[in-house]
Amino acid sequence: MFVRQMQYLVALAREKHFGRAAEACHVTQPTLSAGIRKLEQELGVPIVVRGHRFLGFTAEGERVLGWARQIAADYESLKQERVETGGRLTGTLRIGAIPAATAAAPALLAPFRDRHPEVKVQMLTLSSVAIQRGLDEMELDAGITYLENEPLNRVRRLDLYLERYVFVTRPDEPLARRRTVRWAEAAAQPLCLLTPDMQNRRIIDHVMAEAGITSQPAIETNSFMGIWSFVRRGPWNVIVPEASFRGLGDTADLVSIPLVEPTHVQPIGLVLSERDPLSPVAAALLKTAKELVRNKSIENSLK
Repeated sequence: MFVRQMQYLVALAREKHFGRAAEACHVTQPTLSAGIRKLEQELGVPIVVRGHRFLGFTAEGERVLGWARQIAADYESLKQERVETGGRLTGTLRIGAIPAATAAAPALLAPFRDRHPEVKVQMLTLSSVAIQRGLDEMELDAGITYLENEPLNRVRRLDLYLERYVFVTRPDEPLARRRTVRWAEAAAQPLCLLTPDMQNRRIIDHVMAEAGITSQPAIETNSFMGIWSFVRRGPWNVIVPEASFRGLGDTADLVSIPLVEPTHVQPIGLVLSERDPLSPVAAALLKTAKELVRNKSIENSLK
């Protein structure tokens, strides 16, 4: 029962709602509430601030929650380890990816699934801050994110590929026949960019500031889907990572042109908790990633 109670706490912290936490644990709400009350009695401290709805954890409860996350994660790793000794790896790989890396993620995750077909992969699109939080709270096994601009802490990291930037427009636009476009020229065009709260936009703004230029985008959106919708509708142009353009699929109605002066590259990498030992699925992912990086498979798949 003890491990189950830890799982109840972790689910309640994640869902912030007794009913949803119970559903996530596949139990009734009274069962979950009774399990938490029993744990409070066993430890002799109040864990949950009680009211008509979930109000949060007490100070003691926050400390218990930290242990609960670790115990629940270690228990899941133990189950994976036990199965792996039988020659196969099972379980769920939980990975967060920044929006700019989602198009490139299959270059890592598809080979991983080929090697471990019984592992379920759950990829969430998250900010770098949310990836850090997910690793700290053991809600994620790994993340794919920027390594230099706003680096994460308490993680082990592995460079996967270099992000390059391109100017994307329509074939009938004036710059469409150019082999390269200078950042200053791109900034002078009617632009649609990501919103300033997104790290990719902050990188673009930083590159422009370093070059002594600024842009005044006519449209801002917080999704790459919005970016592609606006550039295809026109008259707007976009600045995006090359991998995002490659992952778009059918791009016959668009033109991608490398950005120069400066030619900016940004390392994207795999990050995992620095805790030892890694969960079996995380360790298997890291092993796969190292092999792919050594063979330059990920970098080549994005060309």
